[in-house]
Amino acid sequence: MISSEVGNKLFVLDTNVILHDSGCINNFEEHDIAIPITVLEELDKFKRGNEDINFQAREFLRKVDAVTSEALSAEGASLGPNMGAMHVVLGGELDRRLKESFFQDCPDHRILNTALMLQKQQPNRSVILITKDTNLRMKAKSLGLPAEDYTTDKIESFDKLYTGKRVIEDAPPDLISRFYAEGGFVPQELASCIPSPIANENFILRSGSKSVLATYRAAEKCFVRVEKSTNYGISPRNAEQSFALKALTNDDIKLVTLAGTAGTGKTLLALAAALESRQRYRQILLARPVVPLGNRDLGFLPGDIDAKLDPYMQPLYDNLTVIRHQFNDNDAAAQRINEMRESEKLQITPLAYIRGRSLQRIFFIIDEAQNLTPHEVKTIITRAGEGTKIVLTGDIRQIDQPYLDALSNGLSYLIHRMVGQPIFAHITLEKGERSALADLASELL
Repeated sequence: MISSEVGNKLFVLDTNVILHDSGCINNFEEHDIAIPITVLEELDKFKRGNEDINFQAREFLRKVDAVTSEALSAEGASLGPNMGAMHVVLGGELDRRLKESFFQDCPDHRILNTALMLQKQQPNRSVILITKDTNLRMKAKSLGLPAEDYTTDKIESFDKLYTGKRVIEDAPPDLISRFYAEGGFVPQELASCIPSPIANENFILRSGSKSVLATYRAAEKCFVRVEKSTNYGISPRNAEQSFALKALTNDDIKLVTLAGTAGTGKTLLALAAALESRQRYRQILLARPVVPLGNRDLGFLPGDIDAKLDPYMQPLYDNLTVIRHQFNDNDAAAQRINEMRESEKLQITPLAYIRGRSLQRIFFIIDEAQNLTPHEVKTIITRAGEGTKIVLTGDIRQIDQPYLDALSNGLSYLIHRMVGQPIFAHITLEKGERSALADLASELL
């Protein structure tokens, strides 16, 4: 029996919460935490491997191992001053309602059963199941058990997510003229129509038929005109793409995030900017997380490891082909791409292969970053060495991981946390440029 203090809640953690964040037990303030024994059994399956979830499983199991005796007692293992206690709870016989409602005896139902058992044992206490599994939350609620998502690293609202761009209508005509007349630099005090600009924020200033693109430099406290520029054969087709290329080729900006739906040019722009800036970097790395389709592991695919990974890396090769086709086969720029591939100055690799590498003077592009957890994104960025630039691209609305969504994925979390930092820039690409057919399909289908 778990002892309790009046007013304290008891949170029952699902396995996926721990695999998402092994430090989650420190985020429940004065309330107690219950770890069903089934969760430890499931974590045991994940303790071997080099993926982030394997690291999270090992880290958490070490924490539990250090306090096993206390965690099995009625008082539980204290989590620190002014914090609750952690309890490891043994399971019991399946609740009658579970037997009648669900035919399958599985780990999810065992965890749910433990939470229901604790709810019965402590009727005067609020017992809440914490899980990132939407289906399990619905099952719990159908049985009268409160269930919530783990929201510590979740942003408040998708609508409030920073886009990196503002449109200023009816800007003073003389202000727009100054951008063209004075070398593209305008001090902040002369742009009173732009309230509270953020470092590296982009602006579209309009006045009738006149307009200008500008970005804000916080260090100099001035606005700088953004001009259309071609990078390794790729020219911007809209204002957002111009903003993106400006940030991607700015050496003072070490971290760039590009968000947008399919066909907006996120990966293509990042790769073109990397090739344009190649002389300033030791290597260009393109990586993406491997997310097997249909929950089938790589082992099901035929061939050696390269053959297994090629289908996942193909979109990156496709973007490289688009750039190469901007030039004739005999052109030096096209041949340079082949040479860079052969010498591994330009390398395409699964993200898992980056672990343990030293990222010094590298232009590092991470594609499909919306499929990463906040912890994975942190792990990648903290590996950045001197002279390294990191670019993350992704579509926040198209997530292939079952326990992430538009508010809890690593890309959204990174954008939200980094807003206003002088070495960070973000732009949301809004207009599809793949083809008229692709745009029509996105709109109507």
